[in-house]
Amino acid sequence: MHRAISIFARKLPASVLAACIAIAMQPVCAADPLDDLFIDAPASEPAKAAPGDAAASAALPDFEKEAQAGSGWKGFSQFELARTPSGDDHWSKARWRNEIGRTGKFGQGIKWKAVGRFDYDFAYGWEDSFYPGAVRDDKRNEFTWREVYVDVPLGDLELRLGRQHIVWGEMVGLFFADVVSAKDMREFFNPEFDQLRIPQWAARAEYFKGDIHAELIWIPYVSVDDIGRFGGDYYPVQPTIPGLNSVYRMQQRPEHKLGNSNYGLRVGTLIKGWDLSAFYYRSLDVNPSFSRQIVGSNAIYTPEHDWIHQYGGTLSKDFGSMLLKAEAVLTTDRRVPVSSNVPDGLVKQDMVDYAVGLDFPFENESRFNMQYFERYHIDKARDLLPSKRENGFSLLYNYKFTDRVEGEALWVQSLVRNDYMFRPKLTWRVQSNWRAQFGADLFGGNGNGFFGRFGNSDRYYGELRYSF
Repeated sequence: MHRAISIFARKLPASVLAACIAIAMQPVCAADPLDDLFIDAPASEPAKAAPGDAAASAALPDFEKEAQAGSGWKGFSQFELARTPSGDDHWSKARWRNEIGRTGKFGQGIKWKAVGRFDYDFAYGWEDSFYPGAVRDDKRNEFTWREVYVDVPLGDLELRLGRQHIVWGEMVGLFFADVVSAKDMREFFNPEFDQLRIPQWAARAEYFKGDIHAELIWIPYVSVDDIGRFGGDYYPVQPTIPGLNSVYRMQQRPEHKLGNSNYGLRVGTLIKGWDLSAFYYRSLDVNPSFSRQIVGSNAIYTPEHDWIHQYGGTLSKDFGSMLLKAEAVLTTDRRVPVSSNVPDGLVKQDMVDYAVGLDFPFENESRFNMQYFERYHIDKARDLLPSKRENGFSLLYNYKFTDRVEGEALWVQSLVRNDYMFRPKLTWRVQSNWRAQFGADLFGGNGNGFFGRFGNSDRYYGELRYSF
């Protein structure tokens, strides 16, 4: 791979090579949880679809559509306010988010894009007696590069170098095959999903020929899920052990060295209306495993990232009155917690995640989506904390009241622990460049469940965005 990169570099124009080097040397802020099972949706920049797939184009957000139309400055400024009434009533968000970017061309068909984002959250100054100092410092302010890359056409190949979104999942509302994306989990799955994803510093080569689309990726500078600091509203605390105090250390992010590179291959095709893909991905898991050490009366947990292998596939088929989608991923060597007293409280497990969904569009541009999902542990280890089969379902209904007002409700239910997440939302497009949203993020059921553990983190929110 290093030899191939060297050969390619000698063929690039000097100005383009200099731009690539400058982009690769850009610093990135620390924005890199527990489970990779849930929540996916249209990305900030979806993976390029196989020819004939109009859904991916329709899924592009406003920012990306505008970027295609011109090369000026594009972005948004948004204020988000949230109140958490459960448990100790407090302001959980008062964030001012600003995202701005620009696209351009170098010539010879070479294009570039750069997008940055700055956040400042006033709530972590207002609530200085509620949140620990480490949480306040982690969430008060932050700058991140969202996308910084160049696109280089090479005949049937297109090469993208830099910080970019690589989205392989295709399910609506849930996350399964999107194994490359890291996520900002400090607000769980509550933010809009294009904002939740963390991009990767990567080299991606895409090949297009007829109905074939192949994708080879190399990630030398790995981003992983950002779970925040213990004491945050949605920190993924582990089940308590009777008689022991739980202590949480800092997340151990992978070192930035070539030995920690991730790589993968994905191939897709269109056969008689069936959109099919298969992939292999070898990586440091973006989701941390919490290793456990018993010291005196303390159970000390350290979030770590392990090497895993993932083999998966997706399919979709439009039947006119409904759209069928399905995904499946086999993951090997992921470490999973056990109740027995093994040295680090973890054992390696092989597991299959899969989901099947149906999407029904209606004439008034409303739609209804339902999905069944499951994680199956192939050889369940003794004393494994998760069940052999972790399954559930989701229901999503979107209704368009007028051209400017629409409502949406998402319900995700576990069938194992009877816990749930419910997210109703109302969107009002005040003007072409102004949007207001109001909603709630609600959790309930079993307090040891994936959703139920956040029963005291219910929140009600409002957002106002200006796009330019």
